[in-house]
Amino acid sequence: MNSKVKKYIPADGIAGLKENFSADAISGFIVFLLALPLSLGIAKASDFPPIMGLITAIIGGLLVSLISGSRLTIKGPAAGLIVIVAGAVAEFGHGDNVLGWKLALGAMVIAGLVQILFGVLKLGKLADFFPLSAIHGMLAAIGIIIIAKQIPVLLNDNPTLAKGKGPLELLANIPNFIMNLDYKATIIGVVSLSIMLGWPYIKNKYIKMFPAPLVVLLFAIPAELYMDFAHTEPAYSLVKIGNLVDNINFNASFAGISQTGTFIKFVIMFALVGTLESLLTVKAIDLTDPFKRKSNTNKDLIAVGIGNVFAAFLGGLPMIAEVARSSSNVNNGGKTRWANFFHGFFILAFLLVASPLLEMIPNAALAAMLVTVGIKLAHPKEFIHTFEIGKEQLAIFLVTIFFTLFEDLLVGIAAGMVLNMIIHLLHGTPISSFFKAPTEVAFEGNDYLVTISKAAIFTNFLGIKRKLEEIPYGFNVTIDLKNTKLVDNSVMENLEHFVHDYESNGGKVTIVGLENHTAFSAHPKSSRKNLNFIN
Repeated sequence: MNSKVKKYIPADGIAGLKENFSADAISGFIVFLLALPLSLGIAKASDFPPIMGLITAIIGGLLVSLISGSRLTIKGPAAGLIVIVAGAVAEFGHGDNVLGWKLALGAMVIAGLVQILFGVLKLGKLADFFPLSAIHGMLAAIGIIIIAKQIPVLLNDNPTLAKGKGPLELLANIPNFIMNLDYKATIIGVVSLSIMLGWPYIKNKYIKMFPAPLVVLLFAIPAELYMDFAHTEPAYSLVKIGNLVDNINFNASFAGISQTGTFIKFVIMFALVGTLESLLTVKAIDLTDPFKRKSNTNKDLIAVGIGNVFAAFLGGLPMIAEVARSSSNVNNGGKTRWANFFHGFFILAFLLVASPLLEMIPNAALAAMLVTVGIKLAHPKEFIHTFEIGKEQLAIFLVTIFFTLFEDLLVGIAAGMVLNMIIHLLHGTPISSFFKAPTEVAFEGNDYLVTISKAAIFTNFLGIKRKLEEIPYGFNVTIDLKNTKLVDNSVMENLEHFVHDYESNGGKVTIVGLENHTAFSAHPKSSRKNLNFIN
């Protein structure tokens, strides 16, 4: 009986809708409760009209769900792109947010087309080219920037106090923000933040059924009504939504092309960072899929790119496969792509019939949600975990954060990659193997032997992965690493993903040849160096 359960795969398409209507509709509704306030907060923090966060979520649900290559991920605006979007608005607009928004949309349209091209060229493996410590460092830096930008909003300071300041300036000005706080809104902000941070520690399963952002709204809206924010607080204290029909226009402008350097920079950043975050989410959610399905990352990239082109033309934020909402979908029993569809449908329905309710939300409550996101991205445990993998990984992690905070995301992740390559050189990695590892595949009976030579590192893993993915499921695979000088952390992590995927689809994988390698730390995924290697 158990074997039959394991073999069951939910139907896709219309058959899947009929088969799993109840499970997907319930999960989609719960995700909608989570996504609604977060989408508003992300848009506002990005200096976009708040309603545009909802438009992106609606497109991600109603359109992208139908053509995506992933069954369980939820598509919508992401906190991880706030820094890029707000930066684009500022640089394009030079102080004029409306102009900056429209010019940023033009860069987003082109970035969406680039993502479609990535998918067509089968670059769904792109995330495997970047060292994991640099990616996590980039995300931690984004978390720090989100926290810095949202603290004055949490305290309901006059926006002019924070205007034009970079993340380090914002952090340095925290005492000033505290001195100028609005006590009414700050009470709501602090209590909301306490709810968001404390919710994971609640044990009662019935209480936990309510998403923390919904609980924040159930507190914050009555609290602001009691305090009469509409008549006693500044206009910037409450969210401004407007009418959906009035906001549906072709808002993108391509006049920003005249600012050539800025335009190219943001096209690259939107396309690269959005693609990386989306691919990493797809990979993570595949590992939690109870039915062990494998997403088509190339098809998913094409779908996200199409969604981003549509969203940008209409004025919406860039979308990705978003990890928090996708995890909630899995945990609440979503089974097919229709859960994503329903999440978009419920947001649209709510926006059409209850948009005045949204304008009762204090901005301090939305800021509390985003500060929580920032804390998760830059949590001290991320620093500790990276250190446990290896001191060199912590160095890459910190260098990426440093250059991201002082410059931008592209410079930050480039600096992390360069440092990683320098570390590999210092550990004796042959230059000839930096972008190609000699990989031989032999087959006999039911056994495959994959022999990797010289080095297995992040810059050459795509070639290794291509050879591994050519092996059909159902065989015994041995991966021999004895002829490598170095196997880095990113490859150790990716090999673990390969083992999980291959064995979930029938077959057995054994990794051998690391007996003579010295691990950089006690962590099972640490880099390993062969001290007896002869080039």
